[in-house]
Amino acid sequence: MMHLTKFAKPGEIERKWVLINAEGQSIGRVAAVAVSILRGKDKPIFSPNVIVGDNVVIINAASVKVTGRKNTKKIYYKHSGYVGNMKTYLLKDILQTRPEFALEHAVRLMLPKNKLGRRMLKGVRIYKDANYPTSLKINREIKVSEEE
Repeated sequence: MMHLTKFAKPGEIERKWVLINAEGQSIGRVAAVAVSILRGKDKPIFSPNVIVGDNVVIINAASVKVTGRKNTKKIYYKHSGYVGNMKTYLLKDILQTRPEFALEHAVRLMLPKNKLGRRMLKGVRIYKDANYPTSLKINREIKVSEEE
């Protein structure tokens, strides 16, 4: 009798919502946990060519912890395509104006750089405080460990 490996098919997968509280956690740790859940690495039916992971809601993005001198040394770049139009933003300025962007940027760069990664990114919702829409049915809450 042959044993066949069962692969996940896109129609069979039920994606749930997972809540991550980013308060007091570093940006990289929160992003790494979120990407692991988005890709489905925590599930036994993980398949790299199908989205099997759950959707993620990250709250308290404004109160993430920044270690070292990243507040003044980490720079985000933006360019419109026109000559001489390179804009630079420090992490401390980003965290004051749009704290969700820093976490979204970290998550986006940890995902695969293809169509699958772009579709996975649609399953992320990031909020700067603890208020998020109650229409999202949160199935479980994840605690990010400080040291591993």
